[in-house]
Amino acid sequence: MVTSVPRLVIAAPSSGSGKTTVATGLMAAFAARGLAVSPHKVGPDYIDPGYHALATGRVGRNLDAYLCGPRLVAPLFLHGARGCDLAVVEGVMGMYDGAAGEGELASTAQVAKLLAAPVVLVVDASSQSRSVAALVHGFASWDPEVRIGGVILNKVASDRHEELLREALESAGVPVLGALRRAPQVSVPSRHLGLVPVAERRGAAVEAVASMAAQVAQGCDLGALEALARAAGDVPGGSAPWTPGLPTDDHPSRSDEKRADKERKPVVAVAGGSAFTFSYAEHTELLTAAGAEVVTFDPLRDETLPEGTAGLVLGGGFPEVYGAELSANEPLRKAVAALAESGAPVAAECAGLLYLCRELDGRPMCGVLEASARMSERLTLGYRDAVAVSDSVLAVAGTRMRGHEFHRTVVEPGSGAAPAWGIRTPRPRVEGFTTRGVHASYLHTHWASEPGVARRFVERCRTS
Repeated sequence: MVTSVPRLVIAAPSSGSGKTTVATGLMAAFAARGLAVSPHKVGPDYIDPGYHALATGRVGRNLDAYLCGPRLVAPLFLHGARGCDLAVVEGVMGMYDGAAGEGELASTAQVAKLLAAPVVLVVDASSQSRSVAALVHGFASWDPEVRIGGVILNKVASDRHEELLREALESAGVPVLGALRRAPQVSVPSRHLGLVPVAERRGAAVEAVASMAAQVAQGCDLGALEALARAAGDVPGGSAPWTPGLPTDDHPSRSDEKRADKERKPVVAVAGGSAFTFSYAEHTELLTAAGAEVVTFDPLRDETLPEGTAGLVLGGGFPEVYGAELSANEPLRKAVAALAESGAPVAAECAGLLYLCRELDGRPMCGVLEASARMSERLTLGYRDAVAVSDSVLAVAGTRMRGHEFHRTVVEPGSGAAPAWGIRTPRPRVEGFTTRGVHASYLHTHWASEPGVARRFVERCRTS
């Protein structure tokens, strides 16, 4: 069992310092050297991992100590890093920022400690010179369990500016491993919920990742960064890689039983394409391990559900951006409504919830739920501690899960559905819908924290 994966955590004093540019550029630069690079992202973000996947050719994976609990961080990391030469973990927000009111929980610093990984601090140096030493010294000394192995200076104005910064940092005792000039050509466009996902701009995203890689390769000491990663040692705690379950072909002597199992695998249709880009790779792996045949479809283009669909998973994304196209695909909307009406299991999160509503910004949607959705000026954002209010296709009443909300929409419910979750924090309330086989909610959850969710869903697909 390999637990000594070379690894780096890319952190910053605050958001907007350039973590995504540096982390993605490093991933791509290392991959260009022939290394198999495992990409990871601290926190619940779905969009950055898409750019990581472009940089490495491997699926981007999240490490979230709030959603999954601290004990799963190292196993999920080792699962994603199987067969890789090196792993790069992009942090979230400022290095010591995490779940509000929860101390270090879900912070980049906590994940770095759980992985015993050296941290590379990305500092926006655009408006400072000697002060950078005080900043880096403060971050390096705040928590003695966090090891800052080096600094990458971002948005450096000139050779003279770089010289002043390096001179100041000599006294901080933290080596400078790179200095990047201002380069607007590597910026990635944003909108109301952050960066524009890769699926919506693949050609331009490929070019942006290539630019990030070139900038990092030119401005950073890749040899020193790789050496720092290789000095990380074992992941602590004797952690074994997470596994979604035992594959059926682990028992070659049971060929007849395996064949029968394969023949009765329920088809679970999972929404993809530009409108539904938010999903965790572990969800598909859990569904597959539970015995499902997972088939991806695109609600913007496909007019029918995959043949034999027994269950439907509608993840997050941007249906509000593609409302006109989703509404125009009337055949698929009717197919989704018919599947839900039959009692088949349907699990919907955030964008999926909006798609199941009667309308979104006045445009007809699937009409599975007696509810209307609309865009709002107000951003709803944050971690949530939740408990299942009633039995559903995902969980029995009383099941506790943690989730994350991130949207600028409002759903105005009608009647006929029970709530899905009781939100315990930050303020008690009920949220979401359960009706027939439908479980729809704004809450994004990570099923690795509660693998029974996937097993229950697939079993319902078999029996519905």
